[in-house]
Amino acid sequence: MPSHFDPPAHRARPASQLRVVCDHAEPCGGCPIIGLTYGEQLTLKRGRVVQSVARYHALELVYTEPVGGADDIVEYRTRAKLIVAGGGKIGLFAKGGGHQIVDIPGCRVLSPAILRVAGLLRKHVTRDEESRGPLAPFDPAIGGALRAVDLREVWSGEGEERVLVTLVMQRGAIVVDDRLREAASSLAGEEPAILGVAVNFHEGDAPQILGSDTIVVHGESSSPDRVGGSTHLATFGSFVQAHRGQAGRVHQILVESLGLMRPAGEGRRPRVLDLYGGSGAIGLGLAAAGAEVHLVESFGPAVAHARAAAQQQGLALTAECGDVGAVLRSLPERDAAFDAAVVNPPRRGMSPTAREQLARLDLENILYVSCDPDTLARDLDHFARLGYGTTRLRPLDMIPLTDEVETVAQLRRSSVPRPRIFFEDDTVLIVEKGPHEPTAPQAEYRGSLMARVRRIPGAEAAIPIHRLDVGTSGVVVFVRDPVELGPWQEALAAPSARKIYVAAARGVTPSKGAITRDLREDGQLFAARTRYRRLAVASGHSVLRVIPEQGRTHQIRRHLAAIGHPALGGERYGHGPTNRFFEEKNGLDRPFLHCVRVEIDHPITGARLVVEGPLPGDLRAVLERTSGPGTLRFLDHKNALGSNTGGGASSLPPPPDSRHVRGSVLDIIPAERPARPELTNDDDDDDDQSGRPSRNF
Repeated sequence: MPSHFDPPAHRARPASQLRVVCDHAEPCGGCPIIGLTYGEQLTLKRGRVVQSVARYHALELVYTEPVGGADDIVEYRTRAKLIVAGGGKIGLFAKGGGHQIVDIPGCRVLSPAILRVAGLLRKHVTRDEESRGPLAPFDPAIGGALRAVDLREVWSGEGEERVLVTLVMQRGAIVVDDRLREAASSLAGEEPAILGVAVNFHEGDAPQILGSDTIVVHGESSSPDRVGGSTHLATFGSFVQAHRGQAGRVHQILVESLGLMRPAGEGRRPRVLDLYGGSGAIGLGLAAAGAEVHLVESFGPAVAHARAAAQQQGLALTAECGDVGAVLRSLPERDAAFDAAVVNPPRRGMSPTAREQLARLDLENILYVSCDPDTLARDLDHFARLGYGTTRLRPLDMIPLTDEVETVAQLRRSSVPRPRIFFEDDTVLIVEKGPHEPTAPQAEYRGSLMARVRRIPGAEAAIPIHRLDVGTSGVVVFVRDPVELGPWQEALAAPSARKIYVAAARGVTPSKGAITRDLREDGQLFAARTRYRRLAVASGHSVLRVIPEQGRTHQIRRHLAAIGHPALGGERYGHGPTNRFFEEKNGLDRPFLHCVRVEIDHPITGARLVVEGPLPGDLRAVLERTSGPGTLRFLDHKNALGSNTGGGASSLPPPPDSRHVRGSVLDIIPAERPARPELTNDDDDDDDQSGRPSRNF
């Protein structure tokens, strides 16, 4: 490893087969695999990536390399977000959920400088809790404002490490006054490692620890921080990798993957987009290796520091403040051309809009740095449908002694894959639709399911007989030739036809019911009825089997919202705070709605077709993250999540005279009374347009 990637020498201790023992009084969840040898830990981490990728049919051939281990696995952590609680506790939430805080005064993974500062803060918090001082822990009943601390170590490349301290206060519980500034000054006076102190205001019940407003109350507002081959300006609350040495290895992988050299060679510099660039740790390293970098970051102070660091070092880096999706949408209008992109999003991954807009740039290479295997796999699956195949997965141990794993994925422009086929004959194709994909072409989307179906031999003129909304996944029926459309639409509109969905709804619904409520379309009210059965409860929310008896616009989501149990992830009809929580914590970036089964009588042969499409990987991951594998095993045992035999083969159709398949959890007994019949004047695109003429083909 080149010397410019080395961490401070006093922390470069070989891990080998070291087995570290945690001496916390209670399990904090911060070191869940600490009892294993280091080799066993790396094997477990690779298994996490393999498991996440294996959920997706499009990624089944992608190989996950062995995990790159760290040289030091103790005293490495250069940033720590720690929760503050009464009794002078500064630590992490206890393992198993809830809000119990475990104090970690001797945590083995924190750097020595951060450990010293955390110990000093404990003393001040304990004192101020007794005296009702400015650093008293937040308690809505008795006062106090301090909810957490964010400690960031910085190293200029020489000398000792220093620490930036962010005090996270509850907004409205305190003001920045002389008492608070004196408390900050007192902290810095007792610990020379403290370089500066800032106050950040936590927003209400937001799941993120840090809010959007930060005020420096003592000392420096930024500091040079050397990571890998570059030096960036660190500031309060800005992102940084937890392990300085491993972060340097990530930078080296990116430099090698982009074919960059140090120093820059002759000729044109490759132009690289650095998305979610923070204060420029990655972008400055790429620029130092010879690239011309354009950094995009939504946090204004980080952008300013990236610009300043580039100017100080004479590097070819420009920086833009803005939402990544919005900036990407504007780049073609500016005639901005790039050769590659590096993306390093937060744990929740890239937004669907950002993925869509990035694919539209037609770059040759995309390098994706991820700290969450589940959201990474979700995004790679979407990128595959957008024409970018994953060629390499390189995991690294960025946070030793935890089950967390960093992964660098390399994507290359490739052909768009054909959809998975569940059933086909001479007239019809029944296929899988992925999330974030329109059934038929729409101008704002790069591709469509119909375009992918038309890549199937003999389906060059195929059109759908019904549609699913962009965010909804599941089974869709296409006819190979438009002349066959009429009979199949009549078959799907017949009373014997059914489309069955799996949905997740906020809160615990009644065990079963029928929602009868007229819905407005094109200025007119139409009768609509939706039946549901609750299959399971996961973390206080309901997993439902839903059958809409009509195909009205957004019928399922509107009806579930009408009874006070909106679908999780549904932006228009959903519950905003719950959706934000599920996106941040569980990676749900679309409505939890999947068409799991279609039952239809073949209009030519008369055979009863019962075709199932398995629950996709992103929704399976949400269920597993919210309630563990138990709920998935239960639902799979009940045949509630669709057949996946034979790589997605259709269920065997029963005899032609069998009109319905009964006796499984797929079936719903109609309730005697409708649930809350109401009227609405909503109007929008379809969740499903059963039997309605297909348009704009």
